[in-house]
Amino acid sequence: MLDNRQVPVSVSQSTHPITLDGNPPGLELLDCAWEKPLAIDVTDNVWWKIDASRQRIETIAAGDAAVYGVNTGFGHLCTKRIDASQIDQLQHNLVVSHAVGVGPNAPDAIVRFMMLLKVQALAYGYSGVRSETVRRLVEFLNRDYLPMVPTQGSLGASGDLAPLAHMVIPLLGIGNVRCDGHEMSATDALKQLDCEPLVLSSKEGLALINGTQFMLAYASAMVVRARRLIKQADILACMSVEGLQGSIKPFVEKLHALRPHAGAIATSENVRKMLAGSRILESHVNCAKVQDPYSLRCVPQVHGASRQAIEHAANVVEIEIASVTDNPVIFEDGETISGGLFHGQPLALVLDYLAIAIAELGSISERRIFLLLDGHDGLPELLMQETGLNSGFMLPQYTAAALVSENKGLCHPASVDSIPTSLGQEDHVSMGATAATKGWRVLDNVETVLAIEAMCSAQALDFRAPLEPGVGVKIAHKIIREYIPHADADRMFGDDIRCARQLLHDKRLVAAIEKDLGHLN
Repeated sequence: MLDNRQVPVSVSQSTHPITLDGNPPGLELLDCAWEKPLAIDVTDNVWWKIDASRQRIETIAAGDAAVYGVNTGFGHLCTKRIDASQIDQLQHNLVVSHAVGVGPNAPDAIVRFMMLLKVQALAYGYSGVRSETVRRLVEFLNRDYLPMVPTQGSLGASGDLAPLAHMVIPLLGIGNVRCDGHEMSATDALKQLDCEPLVLSSKEGLALINGTQFMLAYASAMVVRARRLIKQADILACMSVEGLQGSIKPFVEKLHALRPHAGAIATSENVRKMLAGSRILESHVNCAKVQDPYSLRCVPQVHGASRQAIEHAANVVEIEIASVTDNPVIFEDGETISGGLFHGQPLALVLDYLAIAIAELGSISERRIFLLLDGHDGLPELLMQETGLNSGFMLPQYTAAALVSENKGLCHPASVDSIPTSLGQEDHVSMGATAATKGWRVLDNVETVLAIEAMCSAQALDFRAPLEPGVGVKIAHKIIREYIPHADADRMFGDDIRCARQLLHDKRLVAAIEKDLGHLN
């Protein structure tokens, strides 16, 4: 039977303004901009840096010295000199030959971050591109004409060559873009923008496709989402603690002073804030139970460790956003140095670590879901009174278990692998792009597992009435019940899962709680 539940709609897609003034955009800014069209403004001092860098490249290109990527071939072909009359063709050939990505396309929000971060990287003034090339990239981004970027094909070695090539080819009138959810050819997009196809000049193709902006876009977005997710994990753990009549003692301040990991301290502070004023806790303060299972008692240790891993990843990501990842690099004195700034190892390692940390939030959440269904402390088995005819919440736990199990395979680190390419010139690669896309799937899976815990813990709390939970838990329960009603009988729980996931994805639980209780850690 259909119900009359209200399905939450996505958050506003209003354009988010970002000014690039030479300073790197922080993760807080990217959080605000996540999943929104962008309006990029580049300040005059940045255009001056770009123009000055371009002048240095033109001087170099007019000289006789061999400079990698300016008048030589690429990779294994770096010893091949290119005639001055063929330099522009060299750059065009580089970009189109590298657009060999396969697989599903990256989400629009990731592509926006890629484009933004590429503009930012070029804005540091060490790459030698023309301002008109950067302006074209900015125009595509500001009009939300988003290149179709396949997710497979990058080794994370010379950066993200294939994905970035796919990001660039629409500027040349090649490939496809998406705008307002509709796919069109790059040729049609240029007509709508009233632009001619861009003709690349010396060094530009190399500067556009060298760099870590594909994996960095994923890493930035993963940190943004993970910071939201860790708060939600704390909130839902609190709901489960209340629903399962768990103890507050494992969260007291003096206990964590004895093992003062910052993440555990922050998590326990959140729990105490959420559970303040709980009548449920008061009701069993003198019960015979000595201690709770680990999935309740060890929330500070597990969530706390993940919280610290997320912040470590955030630190690495912010350094990368503030970095030049091109090759060769053109310094202000005109010297060019060919190095390895593009190598993705710093991101690859932290992306693998981040995926593991996020996966653990799903792993412990699934165990709490299992406890909620087990008839714990007076709850009805499978969280429903009339079972037999009804299966109750048995199958949502199956889904959670399947996703947690899938994450175990996805968390095998990509960064421990390497495979030589370019006839041995690129003999160690990071596989950071693979770490990024695998980690993204882990994050999606965990968000769904937590959504299932939200459903189950809300159902458990219904059975604790008329006793009221802590002030934060009460707010979270109320928000969930605005969209997902109590289940007296079996129904399409898949719809409830999607509804709960949208609530988490749009950070509505966190927003409602922080409005009343103040900032959560």
